[in-house]
Amino acid sequence: MKWSEFFTSSVGKKLIMALTGISLILFLIVHAGLNACIWANDGGEMFNKAAHFMGAAIVIRILEIGLFAGIILHLVQGYILTAQNNGRRPVKYAVNYGQGSKWYSRSMGLLGTLLLLFLIMHIYHFWTPSRLGGIASIHSLEPVTYMDGKEIHNLYAEMLKVFQGNLLIVILYILGCISLAYHLLHGFQSSFRTLGVSNRRYIALIKGAGVAFSVIVPIAFAMMPISMYMGWVS
Repeated sequence: MKWSEFFTSSVGKKLIMALTGISLILFLIVHAGLNACIWANDGGEMFNKAAHFMGAAIVIRILEIGLFAGIILHLVQGYILTAQNNGRRPVKYAVNYGQGSKWYSRSMGLLGTLLLLFLIMHIYHFWTPSRLGGIASIHSLEPVTYMDGKEIHNLYAEMLKVFQGNLLIVILYILGCISLAYHLLHGFQSSFRTLGVSNRRYIALIKGAGVAFSVIVPIAFAMMPISMYMGWVS
């Protein structure tokens, strides 16, 4: 089988989903660590410095391109696999024979769509003004100067502006984090299974790690807008 045929086959598509999924899991770890800087409660100084490093380092910027490519590839392959799976059974059974699997395992396409909408909102609120300058509805960030003499954008102030006093936005972010949690519950262990992890001992370990990751990381993300809305950080 040629490489081109392999990556367009069902097995190849699942492999791409697994590899891009694991890369996105690694990104979530880094992103959650960056967000955790807000709880230093130092007026955003630690967070702004960390965000400036992530936006200014050339290696990070190159990885950022790969991240967007991975997200797009993950989405496209996910929709293709979902369409293929649905196409094999155009008429559903009168009796639901899928009761042995969790509902979120059967709803990865829906959860992925909700996450896509959440991602678009997140990019609009933060990535676009940070990377491309201000948008008409989002004021450009005022730079602040730190001891190293470099001016960096006050992204922390922008976050406060988005989340403080806007309960609807906070609720939408929380719903996005809930969708992420359920998506990860299936996707985390599924990625490793696709890569050939089949040993019973390792599977049990991956399941446990997957559940912990699927709970802790989305909660950490959700606590960011909640903390800013409630005034726990300033």
